Amino acid sequence: MVSGEQVAGFAITCLIVIAIPGPSVLFVIGRALAHGRRTALASVAGNAAGVQVVAVSVALGIGTLVQRSDLVFTVVKLAGAGYLVWLGVKAIRHRRSLADAMLVAAAPRSGWKAAAEGFTVGVANPKAYVLFAAVLPQFANQAAGHVPLQLLLLSFVSLPIALISDSTWALPPAECGPGSRARPGGLNWSAASAG
Repeated sequence: MVSGEQVAGFAITCLIVIAIPGPSVLFVIGRALAHGRRTALASVAGNAAGVQVVAVSVALGIGTLVQRSDLVFTVVKLAGAGYLVWLGVKAIRHRRSLADAMLVAAAPRSGWKAAAEGFTVGVANPKAYVLFAAVLPQFANQAAGHVPLQLLLLSFVSLPIALISDSTWALPPAECGPGSRARPGGLNWSAASAG
């Protein structure tokens, strides 16, 4: 039902869209800097779960519409392509906000609270809606039928990519976070400031 070409094409697209810093990346970097590795990774897991809820909802809802209408299928594809171009231009114009957003600190969080906050960020992440509402339908094969199921299966391709990407963004800043002083090899802020 879902071909290897569909999976590979969507995986490459996911990698590009997910790796570009957005709300999820800013959130986990902020958690890593403020609270360390454990909180950052809990935030990553919660965020991925939230994004997957968006993926399933959008895949089933839009998949049904796309399956019923060639016109809707074409409109969704064109709107998605246009929106991605607009996002790219916007990201280039507002690239300084990434640095500003990383300066915000928050109160300490438990693992469950960090995961719950990550879930909320994932569900509210506009990039998730772009990826699954605008980009995902472009990888459906309408002629193969069962479009909602195709989109649902394809949506799960993004999950490991998001987990790996967001964890990769989170781990280096976690070495500078508050827990790094207690870990062997972590930065020792008191020694660094004294020297």
